[in-house]
Amino acid sequence: MDLEIAGRKAIICAASKGSGRACAMSLGREGVELVINSRTAADLEATAEEIRKDSGAKVTTVACNITTAEGQAMVLKACPDPDILVNNAGGPPPGDFRDWDRDVWIAAVDANMLTPIFLIKATIDGMIERKFGRIVNITSSTVKSPIDVLGLSNGARAGLTGFVAGLARKTVQHNVTINGLLPGPFDTDRLRTNLRKAADRVGATYDEMYAKRAADNPAKRVGDPYEFGETCAFLCGKHAGFINGQNLVMDGGSFNSTM
Repeated sequence: MDLEIAGRKAIICAASKGSGRACAMSLGREGVELVINSRTAADLEATAEEIRKDSGAKVTTVACNITTAEGQAMVLKACPDPDILVNNAGGPPPGDFRDWDRDVWIAAVDANMLTPIFLIKATIDGMIERKFGRIVNITSSTVKSPIDVLGLSNGARAGLTGFVAGLARKTVQHNVTINGLLPGPFDTDRLRTNLRKAADRVGATYDEMYAKRAADNPAKRVGDPYEFGETCAFLCGKHAGFINGQNLVMDGGSFNSTM
């Protein structure tokens, strides 16, 4: 399917690895002009070069911390009028809420709630004026099915989701949609790192933990980041204009619900 977004401009946050990288790859294949960012310049440039080789897409890199005002300003200077915004940031660490002080909470809220909100604030009026906009917030399946040790993520990302639920109903009449994409286990560096930590805690091997994680999923596997990127690209496409204010869980069916 031609998503009819060739020539559109997109900002993809935290795009050097994992789900952000997958989204950038898929949008590049659709002919979208990309501005991608991450904190690590070397990883970012390597990803940009891979996208260029894969699709020939125009890619601009901005090495910065997107969770800071300075980082956001750098990205917006590189792409002041995006048609597509993919909000993404690494999740806060797991732990016991008794150990989290105010600074820890503020860092989580800054990264996973306020940063997306401020980027939306900076770009949405231009999208409304141009009568086209697609915003995808990469959050987590824990928004719908919380995990106790991920309380920082549960709280901050649920806050973003609640904010978007109201705003999206105001922007869609202008062909500007806002949706959440909620990943479960995908084969990314973050998943592998967490599985190694879990293996160390219980005295198992990494391969054993990986196999268990796959076996515990109804799909009997973990997700391929390519699948995630292609879904994001569809939500950013011309034909997805009637999908709005939704939170699509991509977890192989782990979230057990009829709704």
